[in-house]
Amino acid sequence: MQLVFATNNLNKLKEVQSLIPEHIKLLSLKDIGCFEDVPETQLTIEGNAIQKAEYIKEHYGYDCFADDTGLEVESLNMEPGVYSARYAGEQRDADDNMNLLLKNLEEKTNRNAQFKTVIALHLEGELETFTGICKGKITETKHGVKGFGYDPIFKAEGYDKTFAEISLEEKNSIGHRGKAVKQLVQFLSQLR
Repeated sequence: MQLVFATNNLNKLKEVQSLIPEHIKLLSLKDIGCFEDVPETQLTIEGNAIQKAEYIKEHYGYDCFADDTGLEVESLNMEPGVYSARYAGEQRDADDNMNLLLKNLEEKTNRNAQFKTVIALHLEGELETFTGICKGKITETKHGVKGFGYDPIFKAEGYDKTFAEISLEEKNSIGHRGKAVKQLVQFLSQLR
């Protein structure tokens, strides 16, 4: 089986490749010659994942899956949510995003947050979605150099280290994307 993972984010690609069984060949957008920005104009994480998967199927004809992930912070009305990548502006800079988030939390005592990933699978004309959630807290300062995005300021429930301080394997076992990908893999394995 061959599937396109509709992302240009090499970190996400690496994370997901480590979870997908070997019998599934994963292609990137670059592999199929897609170099344009795939639209993400929906108001929800689910909507963006579905929009991206449908775009690739419609314009390139491949069975594919796409994900969208957001960090939802309770005391900020679940922001940045769908705007997580562009929270501090169109430059999509992780440090700018984290700095703005930490600034917005300065006066807040509730630092509860969750990462949410939705994967939309477009396969043989059918659309399926899979959701993974990882609950935790936002730290007061950045810790660690692994991972990407908001990883240096997010500690999962039951952990005393941020996502940027633990291994990729550990992050995949407890993280939002790992949970969603496991559901995807389970669904695909039933089709064999």
